[in-house]
Amino acid sequence: MSGALLLHQDPIQALVHHFAEGAAAHDRAGSFPHENFSRLHEAGLLGLTVPLAWGGEEAGLARCAALVGRIAEGCPATALVLAMQFIQSRLVTRDAAWPEAVRARLALGAVERGELINALRVEPELGSPVRGGLPATILRRTEAGWSLSGRKIYSTGAPGLRWFLVWARTEEEMPRVGSVLVDARSPGIRIEESWDQAGLRASGSHDVVLENVPVPAENAPDLRPPSGWAKPDADQTAWNTLLIAALYTGVARAARNWLLGFLHRRVPSGLGAPLATLPRMQEAVGRIEALLLANERLIAAAAAAQDAGTPPAATESALLKTLAAENAITVVQDAVALCGNHALARSNPLERHLRDVLCARIHTPQPDAAYVQAGRRALGLG
Repeated sequence: MSGALLLHQDPIQALVHHFAEGAAAHDRAGSFPHENFSRLHEAGLLGLTVPLAWGGEEAGLARCAALVGRIAEGCPATALVLAMQFIQSRLVTRDAAWPEAVRARLALGAVERGELINALRVEPELGSPVRGGLPATILRRTEAGWSLSGRKIYSTGAPGLRWFLVWARTEEEMPRVGSVLVDARSPGIRIEESWDQAGLRASGSHDVVLENVPVPAENAPDLRPPSGWAKPDADQTAWNTLLIAALYTGVARAARNWLLGFLHRRVPSGLGAPLATLPRMQEAVGRIEALLLANERLIAAAAAAQDAGTPPAATESALLKTLAAENAITVVQDAVALCGNHALARSNPLERHLRDVLCARIHTPQPDAAYVQAGRRALGLG
């Protein structure tokens, strides 16, 4: 069956192929792939986790993880923004703490207009809020609701977002904290194009500066004392961790696929046959296959359990993400070792896959936090 026919029969693979064609240029320029999200909207995928009542599909974690993993084979930056879209759309539209009108606006925006949403949580001084501490982003009371000021860093997807979920605290004697929904077109917002990292360069994870941004009262409905957010949510943790695990497994698959082609194409004069004929190469590829299989089975099983109403404990989800990330990194590093200088040439995608997959360790939870949490639990220390 021809490649063109396969693409025609599989619309997701057609998207992956198209995204892969533009990924190197976006990586080189550090530019945001707006056109990829237009295509995802046309395919009806940006509202996948939105409730049926608002035109979504209420897709489960298993389906979303499989999709994010496939999209990551073409463009991991696009897959990361898509994963955040699934997580945050689902979180807000299912949470009765948010007024129904707000939930409907977000849901219909995603389904009908392809509007993107993501959480803005990290700050220069705070780092990630999972490490503790109060945000420096401040909510101040006004006659119309609130005024919001602060700076958020590593704001993934910033150039393409219509909605920001901003983690902030109130300017009160006993501060309350929570997520505030902000229209990205509001006055007082600017994006500083600060994102210039080694990997995921097309993710548009720039700084977002908020200066006295007006926020309606209904867009900050769930503000609590900091202790009110301390208990981990196993359901939410499973979505956060398994979509990230699926994403970087997709990057590793893309690296494996390039490696297989290279080993068949490369015919050293001293060998007179493709590298793929060498038992040493066959064994190394087999080890890569084992790591990918482990990831795919772990993610699929954990996602199915979450969809069945028995999500992994938060500690277990953190370990699954950590294991999957390390396996994915090993796959790409092993592929690089097999290809030598060819792997590090910027004309080949393997060099980009290496830079991208190393970002897996940065996402919450980081490995040290996952291991400490699991170790304390095993030792009966809480």
